[in-house]
Order: sequence, then structure tokens, then C-alpha cells
Amino acid sequence: MTDDPTPPRRPRPQTGPVQYKGADLEPARGPGLGCFRFQIVLLIALIVLTPLSVAWDWPPLVSAGLLFAVILLLLVAGQTIIFLLRLVAADRRSRRRPLGSATKTVGELEDEAPQAPREGDPPA
Repeated sequence: MTDDPTPPRRPRPQTGPVQYKGADLEPARGPGLGCFRFQIVLLIALIVLTPLSVAWDWPPLVSAGLLFAVILLLLVAGQTIIFLLRLVAADRRSRRRPLGSATKTVGELEDEAPQAPREGDPPA
């Protein structure tokens, strides 16, 4: 018996695939990395062009249109990066072990550890 004051951890519940709009997240659906790169290149071009349009004395409607396009593209690119990050999270959840590792992860070791009864737990 050890004098460790820390109680043993409960096993983690097995999580399923990442949900998106009530269904499993599918990597083949939705925007890809190429779409995101295109959005970022266009966003950088518009961010540079918008203040230059004012300096070059373009009509105010053109400058305002460029400004609204920048704001809209920021919204779309932000949603795309959130979607792509969810894809990465879904991929990592499906693989519990790192690609180059032959040893068990901490979570796998915790799942295999024998569970000692805790105070207040009903007897088995």
C-alpha cells in the first residue's frame, strides 16, 4: 500500500468520431487546403489594394467595395480554417498512437491499469 494521496484516475470514455451538423465529419466534404490557400492569397491582395485605392484617389465606392470584400473574405477564411482544424482533430482522434511510436501512449497505459476501489464507490 502506498501513501500516495492522489486517487487513481477513472478510465476515459471512448469518444467516437467528430460530429459536424449531426453526422460524422467526412474529410472529402467541405473546403480543402487548396481552397483555403486561394482565400488567403486573395485576402492578402485585397488588404494591400484597399489602402492603395484610397491613396491613388479611386472612386469612394470602389474603396468601400474593397473594404467590404476584405471583411467578407475574413469571415469566409475564418470559417474555412475552423473546418480544417476540425478535420485535423478528427484525424488525430482516429489514431490514438503517434505514427512513429512503437510504445503505448499514456492514455493506453491508464486504460490498462487495474482500478482500485475508491471511497464511496459501491462494492462490486
